[in-house]
Amino acid sequence: MQIAILGAGMVGRAMAIDLAAKYKVTSFDVSENALQLLAQKNNTIKTLKADLSNYSNYNTMLAGFDFVICAVPGFMGYKALETIINAQKNVVDISFFPENALELDALAKEKNVTAIVDCGVAPGMSNLMLGYHNERMKITDFECMVGGLPKKRVYPFEYKAPFSPVDVLEEYTRPARYVENSHIVTKPALSDAELIDFENVGTLESFNTDGLRSILFTMGHIPNMKEKTLRYPGHIDLMKGLIKAGFLSTAPINFKGQQVSPMEFTSSLLFDQWKLGATEAEFTLMQIKISDAERTICYDLYDEYDPATETSSMSRTTGYTCTAALSMLIQNLFTEKGVFPPELVGKHEACFSFIINYLQERNIYYRKTEFKKKA
Repeated sequence: MQIAILGAGMVGRAMAIDLAAKYKVTSFDVSENALQLLAQKNNTIKTLKADLSNYSNYNTMLAGFDFVICAVPGFMGYKALETIINAQKNVVDISFFPENALELDALAKEKNVTAIVDCGVAPGMSNLMLGYHNERMKITDFECMVGGLPKKRVYPFEYKAPFSPVDVLEEYTRPARYVENSHIVTKPALSDAELIDFENVGTLESFNTDGLRSILFTMGHIPNMKEKTLRYPGHIDLMKGLIKAGFLSTAPINFKGQQVSPMEFTSSLLFDQWKLGATEAEFTLMQIKISDAERTICYDLYDEYDPATETSSMSRTTGYTCTAALSMLIQNLFTEKGVFPPELVGKHEACFSFIINYLQERNIYYRKTEFKKKA
């Protein structure tokens, strides 16, 4: 079984190492440094330098592979996925691009391809759980709160990211959509701030971001749905200050005769400050609440950096969900053709159980509790 992984960033490397225990894996990236880091950790993985934005090469590049994982940056994701589908390769995608992946559904059906998209932690596991329970209860409310944070709080931002700062900054400027009383409501990102106490962590602040993505359309019958991002208290005010001062504007400004994008400039400044160290202690926290008229089902995730494998929790929780889905395809547990966000996969008992068990084998646990609503 030959698997191609497009992208050898922090999450891409974790996925390659996970899959290499059972399959032949080739990792592609334009960064020689990223590929060298991967080779140092596992020399059985074949590494190839490739410009993954040169989509005309995909047919030749992917010719000998049975399955593909797409982990390219978000701005490349839609075109990369479209090209992989045209190459007639079954694929699991975690590029989290802003475009609507369901627009590629007809193409995937025509090419006889299965494409599972948004298959990380959130979006990803949150969707999977919603899809599973949607088949088994009449859901009235869905809420997801999620964040990845460093254990060591460093002034002023108290934040680190395993991916490019520009992807995070765009979350802070993109209008946030949620569903209230069966209507899609749009508010600014960073709005509706709340302080919430969490076991193992303490007090965090939550705020609106545009995280519902596909479930706005696939689960439109659920009257109330929202996703909120978690950060250490004070982060919202810092980000709002940058926005108000124009540092996150995408409109170029003239500076000494040069056209400069404030967003790109700010992202470049923050790159080193927000870069998660290879062995830096961090954690991923997620709480999902799914309710009907009588009860609420709650899933809690708390996962930390794994010093034994030197793998970040965000790489583990995001990457291993993706490799679980790919392993599920390899075992023919899901054979439908088209484009499928995780909620359309999780509705199947066998698929849901397979992914949950796969994660538990890697010491990633979603603690489930259930309580009845007060009369």
